[in-house]
Amino acid sequence: MTAVGNLRFSTRVIPVNCSDMGIGMFKNYRIRDYDFKLVLMLITLATIGIMAIGSAEELLWKKQLAGAAAGIAAMIVISFFNYSWVLKFYWLMYLVNIGLLGLVMFSGAGDDAKGAQRWLEIGSLRFQPSETAKILLILFFAQFIMKYKKKINTVGFIGCSVILAAIPWVMIYKQPDLSTSIVVVVVFCFVMFAGGISWKLVVSAFAVAIPAVAIVISLALQPDNDILTEYQRGRILSFVNPQEYATTLAYQQLNSVTAIASGQLEGKGYKNNEITSVKNGNFISEARTDFIFAVIGEEFGFKGSITVIILLMGIALECVSVARKAKDTAGTVIAAGMGGLVAFQGFVNIGVATFILPNTGLPLPFVSYGLTSLMSLFMGMGFVLNVRLQAKRAK
Repeated sequence: MTAVGNLRFSTRVIPVNCSDMGIGMFKNYRIRDYDFKLVLMLITLATIGIMAIGSAEELLWKKQLAGAAAGIAAMIVISFFNYSWVLKFYWLMYLVNIGLLGLVMFSGAGDDAKGAQRWLEIGSLRFQPSETAKILLILFFAQFIMKYKKKINTVGFIGCSVILAAIPWVMIYKQPDLSTSIVVVVVFCFVMFAGGISWKLVVSAFAVAIPAVAIVISLALQPDNDILTEYQRGRILSFVNPQEYATTLAYQQLNSVTAIASGQLEGKGYKNNEITSVKNGNFISEARTDFIFAVIGEEFGFKGSITVIILLMGIALECVSVARKAKDTAGTVIAAGMGGLVAFQGFVNIGVATFILPNTGLPLPFVSYGLTSLMSLFMGMGFVLNVRLQAKRAK
């Protein structure tokens, strides 16, 4: 025992078992706790995506297959990493996230495509940091919320959380990438709710947010404003009045609806040669990404379309189930955040393809072509699988 002033410090060494504390890199798991049901649904959905991409643009299916294989491998490896240990580096994740988004915006390393600077190109590596940002934010807030859980309903904590989420949000919005910035806001709401924010605060937030959003959209649609770009404003107007924009901004969505409807119950068949095919006539320019659901609807019909919807719902609900069984708040936030991300992004993509929502440009999770999105989602699901491995066991 060593005394310094009025303070006393013990020099006795106390043995610590890191595994018991849940902070070691690896833990002992039981194979029966592995969520094979979730893995099966993910692989099935990704397989449908590979097939649809092969039909939409045949040269890309091998890349998607390689991406899916790499994503599944990464998911399995990550699933055995103790997420409690990984989350110790939550501030590093946040800074890396900001750094990558900053490179896209300010360094000139970003790749400008289709009027938006969203891709980072370093040598032969080309990826989209806004896709990884979704996963990194979920992981960051999982630990941040757990560390300050007792303060989650205080003004100080909520204000600090909003600021921390707003920094990457602004950087994504300025790319410009309105659709992904909307996803970031929704994911932030999911993780805050899963973290235990009060229902009263949720209701109050909706009471303020709904009329505020309505006012902002109304102002944004006015011709003399800079809230939205001209192209973004046009997308909303084409949704409100599709006939006026039938040959321009509403063209893709109208053709998408035609393709899905033409598939009827059974579909026209995989890689069919029908001259009446909307896909074969190249009437959908982004068939491999934003409108991949139209390809599925046309070729596999209602049965194929509903299969994709059921798989997306199944994945989201399985994540919610894992969240309810999680050993701690961080695990709950990770699983609920990933489930919410898949559900919301899937809903928006299908909503665009069926013309019940304005065109946003969001990929369909695990289905659309895009290696950054695919890898990021699989890696996020790896953490969900680890949360399940460490779930509370019934006594």
